[in-house]
Amino acid sequence: MLHQSKGRFSLVAAFLVAFLSMQSMAMACTGIMLKTKDNAIVHGRTLEFGIDIDTSIAVVPRHYSFVGETPMGKGMHYTSKYAAVGAIAFKDLDILDGLNEKGLAVGAFYFPTYAQYAPETVQNQAKALSPGDFPNWVLTQFATVAEVRKAIESGAVVITPTVMAGWGPQTPPFHYVVYDKSGASIAIEPLGGKLVVSNNPLGVFTNSPTFDWHMTNLRNYISLNTHNVPEITWDGQTFQQFGQGNGMIGLPGDFTPPSRFVRAAIFSVTATPAKNADEGIQQVFHILNNFDIPVGLARSVSQGVTYTDSTLMTAARDPQGLRYYYKSYEDQTIRMVQLKKFDLNAKTIKLLSTKSTQPVVDMSDKFH
Repeated sequence: MLHQSKGRFSLVAAFLVAFLSMQSMAMACTGIMLKTKDNAIVHGRTLEFGIDIDTSIAVVPRHYSFVGETPMGKGMHYTSKYAAVGAIAFKDLDILDGLNEKGLAVGAFYFPTYAQYAPETVQNQAKALSPGDFPNWVLTQFATVAEVRKAIESGAVVITPTVMAGWGPQTPPFHYVVYDKSGASIAIEPLGGKLVVSNNPLGVFTNSPTFDWHMTNLRNYISLNTHNVPEITWDGQTFQQFGQGNGMIGLPGDFTPPSRFVRAAIFSVTATPAKNADEGIQQVFHILNNFDIPVGLARSVSQGVTYTDSTLMTAARDPQGLRYYYKSYEDQTIRMVQLKKFDLNAKTIKLLSTKSTQPVVDMSDKFH
C-alpha cells in the first residue's frame, strides 16, 4: 500500500510540475478592432509567451487537405475552401492567427485555468480537432462570422484535449476571437466541454477569465473620460490639473488580462478614427505599442527556471486589402504580406520565418 501511495504521489507531483511550468509560460496577448472614417475594419493583436515561440508566416492555398489531431489519432478531415495567410508556430502548418480571402480573421489566445475541451469519443472523432487545428479550420471554411456561429452551434466541430508539439506536456488552453469584413466579431470559448459563442461588439480580447466576465468588469470604469477634468474650487481654494490625461486617472496600468482588456477597450473606442485602412493599420500598431511587455518586466520561477513574458510579435490585419502585417521583438520594422499576390490555387503551403534583425539607419551624413 505504501509503495502504491508513493507511486500515486509521484504521478501527482509530476502533473503539478508540468502544470506549473505551463502556467509560468502563460501568454499575455491583447487584441483590438478599429473602424475607419471610410467604414473599413482593421484589427490586430500582440503575442506574448514565457519562452521563445518559433513563428512563421504561412500562405495556405485553396483545396489543401488537412487532418485534425486528437488524443485518439486522426480527427476531422477537411479541405481548405478559402485561401488564408497568417502566423503558425513550431512549423505546424495550422494557422493560429490570420485572415482568409473573404476577409474573415481569427486569433487564438491563451485561456489558462478556464479552457475545458470536449472529451474525445468514437462518436465525435470524425469532427474532432486539436486547439491548434480549430482556428485553421475556421479560416479555411468560412466567409462570415454568422457562418462560423451557425457551424459551431449546430455541433459541426468539437475541440479535444490534444497535446501539441512545442507547447509543453499538456494541452494548450486556447480561446478564440473571430472578425469579418462587416465588423462583426465573436468570442469562442471551450467551457464545460462545449464551445460557447459570445458577441464581441468592441472587438477586444485578452486572456482569462471568461469573455463575459471581462465585459461585466468594464462597468467599473465607465467614469473614465478622454476630456480633462476642469479646475475646481473648494472653500475659496482653486485646484487645477497637473497636465493632460487626468480624465483617465484610475485606468489600470498593469499587464494582467483584466487590466489589459480595460485599456484595450478604452484605447480602441476612444481613438480618433483614421481616414482609411492604411492609416488604420498604423493606428492599430500605435495602440498595441501600449501593450508591449519588455523582457524582464513580467516573470515567474518554476523548478528553478525563470520564465519572463515578452511581446514576441505584434500583428495587424486589413480584411479589405487582404494584407497581414507583423513585427517582432527583435525587429520593429512593420512587414506586410499581401494575400492577393499569391496563387491561391497553388498545391503547397508557402512559409516565411518571422526572424529578422532590427536595422539601424545612420543619418549622420543626411544633415544639410
